[in-house]
Amino acid sequence: MRSVHCVLIVSALLTGLLAAPASAAPATNYVALGDSFSSGNGAGAYSGGDCHRSANAYPVLHAAQAGATSFTHAACSGAVTEDVLADQVTELSPGTTLVTLTIGGNDVGFSKAMTICSIPVKRVLCKQAVADGLAELPALSGKLDDAYAAIRQAAPAARLVVLGYPHLFELGTCLHKLTEVLVEDRKVINDATDQLDRLIADRAQAAGARFVDVRDTFAGHGACGDSPWINEVNLAAVFESYHPNAAGHRGGYLAALTAAIG
Repeated sequence: MRSVHCVLIVSALLTGLLAAPASAAPATNYVALGDSFSSGNGAGAYSGGDCHRSANAYPVLHAAQAGATSFTHAACSGAVTEDVLADQVTELSPGTTLVTLTIGGNDVGFSKAMTICSIPVKRVLCKQAVADGLAELPALSGKLDDAYAAIRQAAPAARLVVLGYPHLFELGTCLHKLTEVLVEDRKVINDATDQLDRLIADRAQAAGARFVDVRDTFAGHGACGDSPWINEVNLAAVFESYHPNAAGHRGGYLAALTAAIG
């Protein structure tokens, strides 16, 4: 009888263990902040008015892939660090668990430089425009520190992931000759991107954030390449020029983010 009693107890324990529900996965409350490289400017299927938030943008794709419990797409085309502080950090809360961010390019005037470098009568000023932007890097350092600190304060439990910028160009022949950026200027622009990314990585790491370098995932896919993930000048929608297309967000940004954090 004792052996039967033991068997019944063990059987009941096993039944209870097998019937016990698996522990629920922790909630992912995700907020995407930043500029046009996070809003999805260039990738089509827009909402958000002038913010050009795309359904094809990497934050939207990551939220779906990760099965996020909640997702807020606060990134906006043209944003600078001040906009993140004034308009975007307010979307965060103590319950936010993941924040992604691209910011800094507009603070150093890359949009202005790209416009100058693409207009034939202004190309002689391209290198100087890029140099003028790089002169703003020391000021950007403190602005990044302020932005990261504000994010930490608003969402103290969140994982902060800062993504960099890709090289915009390959050195092959562009499709649009009229607006083709000279090869020597493309090299200068790509070199400037390296300097910008180094600063962003340094300040992100100082803030305890994870920096995700996307240059390797975009390698070979810049504008004027055989398989571009960066748009050349689009005269029908100029705002899309020199921004990642849908393939760039999926194959470049999303792939790099997934490799970094899963």
